[in-house]
Amino acid sequence: MQEWHYLDSQNASQKVTEEQLKSLVAAGTVTPQTMLWKSGMAEWAPASGVLPALFAGGSTPPPPVPAGGAASRRCHEVDYEVFGDDMQIVEVELDPGETVIAEAGAMNYIESDITFEAKMGDGSSPQEGVMGKLLAVGKRALTGESIFMTHFTHAGGSGKRRAAFAAPYPGKIMPLDMASFGGGITCQKDAFLCAALGTKVSIAFNRKLGAGFFGGEGFILQRLEGDGMAFIHAGGTVIKKELKGDQLRVDTGCLVAFTDGISYDIQRAGNLKSMFFGGEGLFLATLSGHGTVWLQSLPFSRLADRVAGNIGSGGKGEGSVLGGLGNLLDGD
Repeated sequence: MQEWHYLDSQNASQKVTEEQLKSLVAAGTVTPQTMLWKSGMAEWAPASGVLPALFAGGSTPPPPVPAGGAASRRCHEVDYEVFGDDMQIVEVELDPGETVIAEAGAMNYIESDITFEAKMGDGSSPQEGVMGKLLAVGKRALTGESIFMTHFTHAGGSGKRRAAFAAPYPGKIMPLDMASFGGGITCQKDAFLCAALGTKVSIAFNRKLGAGFFGGEGFILQRLEGDGMAFIHAGGTVIKKELKGDQLRVDTGCLVAFTDGISYDIQRAGNLKSMFFGGEGLFLATLSGHGTVWLQSLPFSRLADRVAGNIGSGGKGEGSVLGGLGNLLDGD
């Protein structure tokens, strides 16, 4: 019997048979817009396109909400511009009443009429109770982030105002339209920089022990959900890879983010000799499935190791064969 996969309301892949799909259509769980995939397909496709017979005789679904029909939007709709090359800033443009959330300390400058306030949580669930907010704060503490997030709001009566946020170390700021990626992105725990209000910033526990212990990112990854703009930061140069059922192996620290549909695990870096003397670490991250992966060329941990390894050298004799002996002869 033919097996299918569909994306549920949480954008998680669920495996069903074609008969089960019929029941899910009758129950309203699977709609013409639900994304389906089966073995042999190059990529995910709407259910109405691959199995039109499931909806024969049913009511015609409403057309997509036109541009500007923001009533169904979860996130504020903001414009932006990225400046710089290696030490970038992103300037977010806000209309009156619009808000952008950011990690504490990320702000570079703000124009007049923009107010800011530190709050517990990202503001994506304004009706959430006190216990829910405390739980979210506890999760953020596990990622090593501040328990507060700063909310920047255009409180003026008219015009557009701008707030800018700076990258914390050399690298690239990546603008992500969350709606284009199914509404969810998983990224390394310190990648998030800022996002439109309504974006949910949470954590995702890695369910595989091997990936948790040896995968470089540990058990805890960051999860971003929404339908607006979000901005994450990565070190060095950023490479975007599209996987269509194939597999990609990368250095564990070079993984920045990946979309739903990508499976993340680890594998040994070759034989024992390669693992211990190859210089690539003991394990490699293995990514497979259908979706998008972003990689960075300079993980912050690698940069920090190089800086720490040169502390105390004094910066003299760096290219000299005498090395430390040269410093001693100089009187240092």
